[in-house]
Amino acid sequence: MSNMDGDEWTLLFWTSLAVIIPVVITLWCSTQRSKRKIHTKEFFRKSKHGWHYTDLFHKPTYCCVCSQHILNGAFCDCCGVCADEQCLRRADRSLVCKEIMAPPRSNGTSEHHWVRGNVPLASYCLVCELQCGTQPKLCDFRCIWCQSTVHDDCIPSMTDRGRCDLGEFRSLIIPHHYLYNVNKLRRRHPEDYSKLGSSCGRGWTPVLVLANTRSGNNMGDDLLKQFRILLNPVQVFDLSKLAPSKALQLCTLLPPGSVRVLVCGGDGTVGWVLDAIDAMKLKGQDPFIPQVTILPLGTGNDLSNTLGWGSGYAGEIAVEQVLRNILDAEVVKMDRWKVQVASKGLYFRKPKVLSMNNYFSVGPDALMALNFHTHREKTPSFFSSRILNKVVYFLYGTKDCLVQECKDLDKRIELELDGERVRLPSLEGVIVCNIGYWGGGCRLWEGMGDELDDGLLEVVGVFGSFHCAQIQVKMANPVRLGQAHTVRLVLKSSRMPMQVDGEPWAQGPCTITITHKTQVHMLYHGGEQTDDDDDDDDADTSASETESPGPHDSPRPRGARL
Repeated sequence: MSNMDGDEWTLLFWTSLAVIIPVVITLWCSTQRSKRKIHTKEFFRKSKHGWHYTDLFHKPTYCCVCSQHILNGAFCDCCGVCADEQCLRRADRSLVCKEIMAPPRSNGTSEHHWVRGNVPLASYCLVCELQCGTQPKLCDFRCIWCQSTVHDDCIPSMTDRGRCDLGEFRSLIIPHHYLYNVNKLRRRHPEDYSKLGSSCGRGWTPVLVLANTRSGNNMGDDLLKQFRILLNPVQVFDLSKLAPSKALQLCTLLPPGSVRVLVCGGDGTVGWVLDAIDAMKLKGQDPFIPQVTILPLGTGNDLSNTLGWGSGYAGEIAVEQVLRNILDAEVVKMDRWKVQVASKGLYFRKPKVLSMNNYFSVGPDALMALNFHTHREKTPSFFSSRILNKVVYFLYGTKDCLVQECKDLDKRIELELDGERVRLPSLEGVIVCNIGYWGGGCRLWEGMGDELDDGLLEVVGVFGSFHCAQIQVKMANPVRLGQAHTVRLVLKSSRMPMQVDGEPWAQGPCTITITHKTQVHMLYHGGEQTDDDDDDDDADTSASETESPGPHDSPRPRGARL
């Protein structure tokens, strides 16, 4: 009996050990992994490089320190240096990153900054014009400023080995020597910046990139990395970490009227940046106001559509082509509007004031936006795809076709255009438009919104969600209610969904007043956003000048050209 008990205890002991030891090892590994992650994060934070860790490189990659092929490791999104985990600290000490501010050479020019290995695919040698990076090892060099590539054997034969002209995008890059000279100025006046800017070449129009990493299809992070490679990292801002008002202060260190701002995000992000530009005017910084262009990452992107930048960006064209399009863009003026919401009965509370670039609406389209916005706030990870977002919008629209929550809107509101009361038909929605596109890329009718700076608003009505869907597929037109310089809308009873530029809310009885606020300088792109236009430019120049726009092309907005 005692032997039986001893065997049972032995079995119990080894069974417990077999269970406990894997658990202890797993917990220990998890703790070590967490500690390592914390140490790595702290190391990345203190480093002068912009390190990012990846579990798998998307192309054959070699460590810039030990020259070995690596599958995972860290890369710098500013200079492109790659290193495995063992060589990371050594790479951080021995390999210099792209400097945002440095003194020029004695002749006032910049030097090449060469990084060895991992050159871009299909890159060609600056000297012999043969393809670089063809050997399966760490080989050849790339300048992290001008993006030129050179074979190992060709570097000694370069005629002007040290001089870097910053490459194709020299007119968009802020050279490190410019910021160095600005930092040495004793007094800072616009004339001084213009004199320093003349050393950067004729037609120098530096671009600032402001990206919202939370917009639409979550491409912001990848775009930030690509723009830091091509430009000076000081020009590239993540709006989830730094507000536009602070990012735009860099404009005040650059020649007046020369700066362009590329906003990577949706209509809401564009409005956020334009509000920050209005704040610059209030600070007396009018000479430094930039021109604004858009890379559409949101769901709607109606303003981007109006200005010829497309209905959405998903990486279909290279970032280099985006910069070329900015170089070719022309400047137009665009009206901005003030939307004042005075709630009924709250006489002692200040009215809610919003800025409008695209449109204001009350009715079924605002209801769809409100339902979408509410669910996206609860589960943001579910709404990371532009296509999925539009499917969700469609489902909410289908639901409203059956429920008709905005029925009899004409009995609940009063509409005045320039002080004159408008008699409304039996409507479920009213839309006040500043631009020609509405509802995620729908052009209400040809010619509408082409005058971006005429100081007029177009007011239309819709009969319901089904009517909105018909308008989207060009089977119906909205009801034209009129044009006005000032729009006044009174909601007499109940709560109704409203939106301004895709930002929705539920509103009780109130008075809405829309008046002109200001004008901004925007960049208009008149051509196709493709990579292969360059080959046919010379052959098609004369033909393109006489061609009329095709049925799917964006008509050119007739804002004032500058």
